[in-house]
Amino acid sequence: MKKKNQSRQVRQVLFSVRRYLLFFLIMSFVITCCMLMFFHNMTELPDLFLEREAIERAAKLTFGNILFLTLVCTAADALQRKLTVERPVKRIVLASKKIMQGDFSVRIEPLHDKDSLDGFDTIIDCFNKMAEELSGIEMLRTDFISNVSHELKTPLAVIQNYGTMLQQPDLPEEKRLEYARTVTDASRRLADLISNILKLNKLENQQIYPQKQNYNLGEQLCECLLSFENAWEDKEIEIVTDLEEDIYVENDEELLTLVWNNLFSNAIKFTEPKGTVSLCLKTEGDMAVVQISDTGCGIAPEVGEHIFEKFYQGDTSHATQGNGLGLALVKRVITIVGGDISVESQVGAGSVFTVKIRRAEHETVPKNTV
Repeated sequence: MKKKNQSRQVRQVLFSVRRYLLFFLIMSFVITCCMLMFFHNMTELPDLFLEREAIERAAKLTFGNILFLTLVCTAADALQRKLTVERPVKRIVLASKKIMQGDFSVRIEPLHDKDSLDGFDTIIDCFNKMAEELSGIEMLRTDFISNVSHELKTPLAVIQNYGTMLQQPDLPEEKRLEYARTVTDASRRLADLISNILKLNKLENQQIYPQKQNYNLGEQLCECLLSFENAWEDKEIEIVTDLEEDIYVENDEELLTLVWNNLFSNAIKFTEPKGTVSLCLKTEGDMAVVQISDTGCGIAPEVGEHIFEKFYQGDTSHATQGNGLGLALVKRVITIVGGDISVESQVGAGSVFTVKIRRAEHETVPKNTV
Protein backbone atom coordinates (compact mmCIF):
# COMPACT_ATOMS: atom_id res chain seq x y z
CA MET A 1 0.00 0.00 0.00
CA LYS A 2 2.85 2.38 0.85
CA LYS A 3 4.56 1.76 -2.50
CA LYS A 4 1.26 2.29 -4.28
CA ASN A 5 0.76 5.65 -2.56
CA GLN A 6 4.32 6.70 -3.41
CA SER A 7 3.80 5.72 -7.05
CA ARG A 8 0.57 7.73 -7.13
CA GLN A 9 2.34 10.78 -5.67
CA VAL A 10 5.11 10.51 -8.29
CA ARG A 11 2.50 10.38 -11.07
CA GLN A 12 0.76 13.44 -9.63
CA VAL A 13 4.05 15.38 -9.55
CA LEU A 14 4.82 14.41 -13.14
CA PHE A 15 1.31 15.39 -14.17
CA SER A 16 1.73 18.81 -12.51
CA VAL A 17 5.09 19.34 -14.25
CA ARG A 18 3.56 18.45 -17.63
CA ARG A 19 0.69 20.87 -17.02
CA TYR A 20 3.13 23.63 -16.10
CA LEU A 21 5.19 23.08 -19.24
CA LEU A 22 2.04 23.05 -21.37
CA PHE A 23 0.81 26.38 -19.97
CA PHE A 24 4.30 27.84 -20.29
CA LEU A 25 4.42 26.94 -23.97
CA ILE A 26 0.92 28.30 -24.60
CA MET A 27 1.62 31.62 -22.86
CA SER A 28 5.00 31.97 -24.59
CA PHE A 29 3.37 31.34 -27.95
CA VAL A 30 0.56 33.87 -27.37
CA ILE A 31 2.85 36.62 -26.05
CA THR A 32 5.40 36.05 -28.81
CA CYS A 33 2.67 36.21 -31.46
CA CYS A 34 1.33 39.44 -30.00
CA MET A 35 4.76 41.06 -29.97
CA LEU A 36 5.53 39.94 -33.52
CA MET A 37 2.21 41.28 -34.78
CA PHE A 38 2.79 44.56 -32.98
CA PHE A 39 6.17 45.10 -34.62
CA HIS A 40 4.87 43.88 -37.98
CA ASN A 41 2.07 46.45 -37.85
CA MET A 42 4.58 49.16 -36.96
CA THR A 43 6.78 48.42 -39.99
CA GLU A 44 3.90 48.31 -42.49
CA LEU A 45 2.36 51.68 -41.56
CA PRO A 46 2.83 54.54 -44.15
CA ASP A 47 5.45 57.15 -43.45
CA LEU A 48 2.86 59.96 -43.40
CA PHE A 49 1.62 58.82 -39.96
CA LEU A 50 3.20 60.47 -37.02
CA GLU A 51 5.07 58.22 -34.59
CA ARG A 52 2.38 58.49 -31.89
CA GLU A 53 -0.42 57.72 -34.31
CA ALA A 54 1.53 54.79 -35.69
CA ILE A 55 1.93 53.34 -32.23
CA GLU A 56 -1.80 53.74 -31.49
CA ARG A 57 -2.74 52.08 -34.79
CA ALA A 58 -0.37 49.20 -34.14
CA ALA A 59 -1.71 48.83 -30.59
CA LYS A 60 -5.30 48.63 -31.83
CA LEU A 61 -4.45 46.01 -34.44
CA THR A 62 -2.52 44.03 -31.84
CA PHE A 63 -5.47 44.21 -29.42
CA GLY A 64 -7.77 42.86 -32.15
CA ASN A 65 -5.36 40.00 -32.76
CA ILE A 66 -5.27 39.28 -29.03
CA LEU A 67 -9.08 39.11 -28.99
CA PHE A 68 -8.96 36.64 -31.86
CA LEU A 69 -6.33 34.50 -30.13
CA THR A 70 -8.38 34.61 -26.92
CA LEU A 71 -11.39 33.33 -28.84
CA VAL A 72 -9.32 30.50 -30.30
CA CYS A 73 -7.95 29.58 -26.85
CA THR A 74 -11.46 29.70 -25.34
CA ALA A 75 -12.77 27.35 -28.00
CA ALA A 76 -9.81 25.02 -27.48
CA ASP A 77 -10.34 25.09 -23.71
CA ALA A 78 -14.07 24.34 -24.13
CA LEU A 79 -13.24 21.36 -26.35
CA GLN A 80 -10.60 20.18 -23.91
CA ARG A 81 -13.00 20.47 -20.97
CA LYS A 82 -15.67 18.58 -22.87
CA LEU A 83 -13.28 15.72 -23.59
CA THR A 84 -11.36 15.62 -20.30
CA VAL A 85 -13.93 16.85 -17.73
CA GLU A 86 -17.53 16.72 -18.91
CA ARG A 87 -17.28 13.29 -20.51
CA PRO A 88 -15.82 11.48 -17.46
CA VAL A 89 -18.18 13.40 -15.13
CA LYS A 90 -21.14 12.28 -17.23
CA ARG A 91 -19.96 8.65 -17.08
CA ILE A 92 -19.54 8.84 -13.31
CA VAL A 93 -22.98 10.43 -12.85
CA LEU A 94 -24.70 7.79 -15.02
CA ALA A 95 -22.96 4.98 -13.11
CA SER A 96 -23.94 6.59 -9.79
CA LYS A 97 -27.58 6.69 -10.84
CA LYS A 98 -27.43 2.96 -11.63
CA ILE A 99 -25.96 2.33 -8.18
CA MET A 100 -28.81 4.36 -6.64
CA GLN A 101 -31.30 2.17 -8.54
CA GLY A 102 -29.76 -0.98 -7.05
CA ASP A 103 -27.54 -2.09 -9.94
CA PHE A 104 -24.27 -2.85 -8.12
CA SER A 105 -22.73 -4.60 -11.13
CA VAL A 106 -21.94 -1.30 -12.89
CA ARG A 107 -18.25 -0.51 -13.43
CA ILE A 108 -16.50 2.43 -15.15
CA GLU A 109 -13.62 1.87 -17.53
CA PRO A 110 -10.48 3.94 -16.76
CA LEU A 111 -9.87 6.91 -19.05
CA HIS A 112 -6.14 6.34 -19.45
CA ASP A 113 -3.61 3.54 -19.15
CA LYS A 114 -1.67 2.94 -15.95
CA ASP A 115 1.23 5.20 -16.98
CA SER A 116 -0.91 8.32 -17.50
CA LEU A 117 -3.61 8.21 -14.82
CA ASP A 118 -5.11 11.51 -13.71
CA GLY A 119 -7.48 12.65 -10.95
CA PHE A 120 -10.56 11.29 -12.69
CA ASP A 121 -8.94 7.87 -13.01
CA THR A 122 -8.39 7.90 -9.24
CA ILE A 123 -12.06 8.79 -8.68
CA ILE A 124 -13.14 6.04 -11.09
CA ASP A 125 -10.93 3.50 -9.33
CA CYS A 126 -12.46 4.43 -5.96
CA PHE A 127 -15.95 4.29 -7.47
CA ASN A 128 -15.35 0.78 -8.85
CA LYS A 129 -14.04 -0.41 -5.47
CA MET A 130 -17.08 1.10 -3.75
CA ALA A 131 -19.43 -0.61 -6.23
CA GLU A 132 -17.64 -3.92 -5.62
CA GLU A 133 -17.97 -3.54 -1.85
CA LEU A 134 -21.65 -2.61 -2.15
CA SER A 135 -22.23 -5.63 -4.39
CA GLY A 136 -20.64 -7.90 -1.79
CA ILE A 137 -22.64 -6.30 1.03
CA GLU A 138 -25.87 -6.69 -0.93
CA MET A 139 -25.10 -10.35 -1.57
CA LEU A 140 -24.33 -10.90 2.12
CA ARG A 141 -27.55 -9.13 3.09
CA THR A 142 -29.61 -11.30 0.75
CA ASP A 143 -27.90 -14.48 1.94
CA PHE A 144 -28.22 -13.36 5.56
CA ILE A 145 -31.99 -12.85 5.28
CA SER A 146 -32.42 -16.14 3.45
CA ASN A 147 -30.32 -18.08 5.96
CA VAL A 148 -31.87 -16.43 9.00
CA SER A 149 -35.33 -17.28 7.70
CA HIS A 150 -34.28 -20.89 7.20
CA GLU A 151 -32.55 -21.15 10.58
CA LEU A 152 -35.56 -19.70 12.39
CA LYS A 153 -38.02 -22.01 10.67
CA THR A 154 -36.27 -25.20 11.79
CA PRO A 155 -36.53 -24.79 15.60
CA LEU A 156 -39.96 -23.15 15.27
CA ALA A 157 -41.22 -26.16 13.31
CA VAL A 158 -39.82 -28.52 15.96
CA ILE A 159 -41.47 -26.53 18.76
CA GLN A 160 -44.78 -26.44 16.91
CA ASN A 161 -44.81 -30.16 16.04
CA TYR A 162 -43.75 -31.44 19.44
CA GLY A 163 -45.98 -28.90 21.18
CA THR A 164 -48.91 -30.36 19.22
CA MET A 165 -47.96 -33.91 20.18
CA LEU A 166 -47.72 -32.90 23.84
CA GLN A 167 -51.42 -32.05 23.72
CA GLN A 168 -52.40 -35.71 23.21
CA PRO A 169 -54.53 -36.76 26.24
CA ASP A 170 -53.31 -40.38 26.44
CA LEU A 171 -49.60 -39.57 25.93
CA PRO A 172 -47.34 -41.78 28.10
CA GLU A 173 -45.23 -40.00 30.71
CA GLU A 174 -42.00 -41.16 29.07
CA LYS A 175 -43.01 -39.70 25.72
CA ARG A 176 -44.23 -36.50 27.35
CA LEU A 177 -40.83 -35.95 28.98
CA GLU A 178 -39.03 -36.75 25.72
CA TYR A 179 -41.16 -34.30 23.74
CA ALA A 180 -40.77 -31.63 26.43
CA ARG A 181 -36.97 -32.01 26.32
CA THR A 182 -37.07 -31.68 22.53
CA VAL A 183 -39.12 -28.49 22.79
CA THR A 184 -36.69 -27.14 25.39
CA ASP A 185 -33.66 -27.94 23.22
CA ALA A 186 -35.28 -26.32 20.17
CA SER A 187 -36.13 -23.23 22.24
CA ARG A 188 -32.56 -23.03 23.48
CA ARG A 189 -31.20 -23.29 19.91
CA LEU A 190 -33.61 -20.57 18.83
CA ALA A 191 -32.53 -18.31 21.72
CA ASP A 192 -28.84 -18.96 20.94
CA LEU A 193 -29.42 -18.13 17.28
CA ILE A 194 -31.12 -14.82 18.08
CA SER A 195 -28.43 -13.97 20.64
CA ASN A 196 -25.64 -14.70 18.18
CA ILE A 197 -27.34 -12.66 15.46
CA LEU A 198 -27.56 -9.67 17.79
CA LYS A 199 -23.96 -10.04 18.94
CA LEU A 200 -22.65 -10.42 15.40
CA ASN A 201 -24.65 -7.41 14.26
CA LYS A 202 -23.17 -5.28 17.05
CA LEU A 203 -19.67 -6.50 16.28
CA GLU A 204 -19.98 -5.82 12.54
CA ASN A 205 -21.45 -2.37 13.17
CA GLN A 206 -18.64 -1.63 15.63
CA GLN A 207 -21.07 -1.08 18.49
CA ILE A 208 -18.91 -3.22 20.78
CA TYR A 209 -15.49 -1.85 21.68
CA PRO A 210 -12.77 -3.82 23.47
CA GLN A 211 -12.48 -3.06 27.18
CA LYS A 212 -8.86 -4.00 27.84
CA GLN A 213 -7.63 -5.33 31.15
CA ASN A 214 -4.59 -7.33 32.22
CA TYR A 215 -5.40 -10.90 33.33
CA ASN A 216 -4.09 -14.47 33.40
CA LEU A 217 -5.03 -16.19 30.15
CA GLY A 218 -4.43 -19.70 31.49
CA GLU A 219 -6.93 -19.20 34.31
CA GLN A 220 -9.54 -17.91 31.88
CA LEU A 221 -9.10 -20.94 29.59
CA CYS A 222 -9.47 -23.34 32.53
CA GLU A 223 -12.64 -21.63 33.72
CA CYS A 224 -14.18 -21.76 30.25
CA LEU A 225 -13.24 -25.41 29.78
CA LEU A 226 -14.66 -26.41 33.18
CA SER A 227 -18.01 -24.90 32.24
CA PHE A 228 -18.37 -27.77 29.72
CA GLU A 229 -17.56 -30.48 32.28
CA ASN A 230 -21.02 -32.07 32.14
CA ALA A 231 -20.90 -32.19 28.34
CA TRP A 232 -17.56 -33.98 28.11
CA GLU A 233 -18.41 -36.34 30.97
CA ASP A 234 -21.66 -37.37 29.27
CA LYS A 235 -19.67 -38.34 26.15
CA GLU A 236 -16.76 -39.77 28.19
CA ILE A 237 -14.33 -37.48 26.35
CA GLU A 238 -10.73 -37.38 27.55
CA ILE A 239 -9.45 -33.86 28.26
CA VAL A 240 -5.72 -33.22 27.77
CA THR A 241 -4.21 -29.89 28.87
CA ASP A 242 -0.73 -28.44 28.43
CA LEU A 243 -0.72 -24.91 29.83
CA GLU A 244 2.33 -22.74 30.25
CA GLU A 245 2.04 -20.80 33.50
CA ASP A 246 1.84 -17.05 34.08
CA ILE A 247 0.87 -15.95 30.58
CA TYR A 248 -0.89 -12.61 30.82
CA VAL A 249 -2.72 -10.70 28.11
CA GLU A 250 -4.09 -7.17 28.07
CA ASN A 251 -7.37 -7.58 26.26
CA ASP A 252 -11.16 -7.73 26.55
CA GLU A 253 -11.84 -10.69 28.84
CA GLU A 254 -15.55 -10.90 28.01
CA LEU A 255 -15.01 -10.97 24.26
CA LEU A 256 -12.30 -13.62 24.51
CA THR A 257 -14.55 -15.70 26.74
CA LEU A 258 -16.97 -15.78 23.81
CA VAL A 259 -14.14 -17.11 21.61
CA TRP A 260 -13.06 -19.89 23.98
CA ASN A 261 -16.64 -20.97 24.71
CA ASN A 262 -17.41 -21.32 21.00
CA LEU A 263 -14.23 -23.27 20.28
CA PHE A 264 -14.66 -25.60 23.28
CA SER A 265 -18.33 -26.11 22.43
CA ASN A 266 -17.50 -27.10 18.85
CA ALA A 267 -14.64 -29.37 19.90
CA ILE A 268 -16.83 -31.30 22.34
CA LYS A 269 -19.88 -31.22 20.08
CA PHE A 270 -18.14 -32.76 17.06
CA THR A 271 -15.99 -35.25 18.95
CA GLU A 272 -17.34 -38.78 19.09
CA PRO A 273 -17.89 -40.44 22.50
CA LYS A 274 -14.66 -41.54 24.19
CA GLY A 275 -12.67 -39.20 21.94
CA THR A 276 -10.09 -36.61 23.00
CA VAL A 277 -10.12 -32.82 23.27
CA SER A 278 -6.81 -31.06 23.91
CA LEU A 279 -5.97 -27.57 25.13
CA CYS A 280 -2.49 -26.11 24.75
CA LEU A 281 -1.24 -22.67 25.83
CA LYS A 282 2.29 -21.54 25.04
CA THR A 283 4.30 -18.47 24.05
CA GLU A 284 5.93 -17.61 20.74
CA GLY A 285 7.93 -14.41 21.07
CA ASP A 286 5.54 -11.69 22.20
CA MET A 287 2.47 -13.76 21.30
CA ALA A 288 0.33 -16.08 23.41
CA VAL A 289 -0.70 -19.13 21.36
CA VAL A 290 -3.82 -21.12 22.22
CA GLN A 291 -4.49 -24.42 20.44
CA ILE A 292 -7.76 -26.31 20.86
CA SER A 293 -7.79 -29.67 19.11
CA ASP A 294 -10.19 -32.59 18.91
CA THR A 295 -10.47 -36.06 17.41
CA GLY A 296 -13.81 -35.33 15.77
CA CYS A 297 -15.08 -35.64 12.22
CA GLY A 298 -12.65 -33.09 10.79
CA ILE A 299 -13.15 -30.51 8.07
CA ALA A 300 -12.72 -30.92 4.32
CA PRO A 301 -10.32 -28.43 2.65
CA GLU A 302 -13.10 -26.82 0.60
CA VAL A 303 -15.12 -26.33 3.78
CA GLY A 304 -12.15 -24.93 5.71
CA GLU A 305 -11.89 -22.02 3.25
CA HIS A 306 -15.37 -20.79 4.26
CA ILE A 307 -15.69 -22.01 7.82
CA PHE A 308 -15.52 -18.50 9.32
CA GLU A 309 -18.33 -17.19 7.09
CA LYS A 310 -21.79 -16.56 8.50
CA PHE A 311 -24.21 -19.50 8.32
CA TYR A 312 -21.73 -21.64 6.39
CA GLN A 313 -22.16 -25.32 7.22
CA GLY A 314 -20.19 -27.58 4.95
CA ASP A 315 -21.39 -30.82 6.57
CA THR A 316 -25.17 -30.80 6.48
CA SER A 317 -25.28 -33.96 8.58
CA HIS A 318 -24.24 -31.81 11.56
CA ALA A 319 -26.46 -28.85 10.73
CA THR A 320 -28.79 -29.59 13.63
CA GLN A 321 -25.92 -29.11 16.08
CA GLY A 322 -25.25 -25.48 15.25
CA ASN A 323 -26.51 -22.41 13.45
CA GLY A 324 -23.41 -21.46 11.48
CA LEU A 325 -22.77 -18.26 13.42
CA GLY A 326 -20.37 -19.36 16.17
CA LEU A 327 -17.15 -19.29 14.13
CA ALA A 328 -18.22 -16.09 12.37
CA LEU A 329 -18.47 -14.52 15.83
CA VAL A 330 -15.08 -15.95 16.78
CA LYS A 331 -13.41 -14.59 13.65
CA ARG A 332 -14.92 -11.14 14.14
CA VAL A 333 -13.89 -10.97 17.82
CA ILE A 334 -10.33 -12.08 17.05
CA THR A 335 -10.10 -9.37 14.38
CA ILE A 336 -11.40 -6.73 16.79
CA VAL A 337 -8.92 -7.63 19.55
CA GLY A 338 -6.03 -7.66 17.07
CA GLY A 339 -5.36 -11.40 17.09
CA ASP A 340 -5.18 -14.15 14.49
CA ILE A 341 -7.02 -17.45 14.11
CA SER A 342 -6.36 -20.40 11.80
CA VAL A 343 -7.53 -23.98 11.47
CA GLU A 344 -5.81 -27.19 10.43
CA SER A 345 -8.01 -30.19 9.86
CA GLN A 346 -8.24 -33.56 8.22
CA VAL A 347 -11.46 -35.42 7.52
CA GLY A 348 -11.90 -38.21 10.05
CA ALA A 349 -8.85 -37.15 12.10
CA GLY A 350 -10.09 -34.01 13.86
CA SER A 351 -9.27 -30.30 13.82
CA VAL A 352 -6.84 -27.91 15.47
CA PHE A 353 -7.84 -24.27 15.96
CA THR A 354 -4.92 -21.94 16.70
CA VAL A 355 -5.45 -18.46 18.16
CA LYS A 356 -2.60 -15.97 18.57
CA ILE A 357 -2.93 -12.94 20.83
CA ARG A 358 -0.31 -10.42 21.85
CA ARG A 359 0.90 -10.91 25.42
CA ALA A 360 0.89 -8.18 28.04
CA GLU A 361 4.25 -6.54 28.62
CA HIS A 362 3.90 -6.71 32.40
CA GLU A 363 1.83 -8.69 34.86
CA THR A 364 -0.71 -6.62 36.76
CA VAL A 365 -0.32 -6.98 40.54
CA PRO A 366 -3.67 -7.05 42.41
CA LYS A 367 -4.28 -4.04 44.63
CA ASN A 368 -4.72 -6.18 47.77
CA THR A 369 -1.34 -7.86 47.32
CA VAL A 370 1.17 -6.99 50.07
